[in-house]
Amino acid sequence: MSTDFQQAREALGVRLRELRLTAPGGRLTGTQLAERLGWPHSKVYKLEGGRRTATPDDLRSWATGVGRPDVFDELDGRLKAFESHIRSWRRQLAAGHRPVQDSWNLEVSRTQIIRAWEEAVIPGMLQTADYARAVFLRYAALHGTARDTDEVVRSRMRRQEWLYEAGRQFRALVWEAALHALVCPPPVLAAQLDRLAGMVGMDTVELGIIPLGASLKIPTANAFWVLDDRLVITEDWHAELWLDDTDSVTTYVRIWEML
Repeated sequence: MSTDFQQAREALGVRLRELRLTAPGGRLTGTQLAERLGWPHSKVYKLEGGRRTATPDDLRSWATGVGRPDVFDELDGRLKAFESHIRSWRRQLAAGHRPVQDSWNLEVSRTQIIRAWEEAVIPGMLQTADYARAVFLRYAALHGTARDTDEVVRSRMRRQEWLYEAGRQFRALVWEAALHALVCPPPVLAAQLDRLAGMVGMDTVELGIIPLGASLKIPTANAFWVLDDRLVITEDWHAELWLDDTDSVTTYVRIWEML
């Protein structure tokens, strides 16, 4: 079980304990609540201590048992948030960047349609090896991680073989700023732009550029990738989020359509 998942489970436990101690009919002990619900008292303490994962039925019973049926939706929302796999960069990159790329490759291999939005860099599926190397070196310097650059570049290049398989669709949207950003030496960027131009005619690739002067329906915020309609991968400076709950995927597809 991941540390991030455990932290989320413990946070839910804290909330459950708070509801027990502030029950409208008066503070309940764990034993009293267990008797009210017909549970062994150990179940109450395991849920509160984050040592057991609650089910929706558990949460509904808890909300009813403490006299707060109105909080079930909140608790259920917290439980569903467990489906959002928050992968902190510090933990992910402890062994270098290669394992992260290998995880991506596995998900991409079982995907037919990818919709990618990038506001600052060229999408990884379309990067040259030199461009990818420059980007990885900068992130390695930022996070102070192992510089397994050659291995991670090879892993990313292998992922691009997906583009040459019949029936695949890579639909990329890029803000024009990414075409100018010097995250690499100018000659590397020039070669990268040449690569983009050369891919325009591929039947598996659709590339859209949002001009800097375009009127925007929404701000060009953080990058994200939608794999089929089952998984969204997005990132921030501290973590990468894998979102597979229906509401999140629907939201990101809607953002894609607006962009």
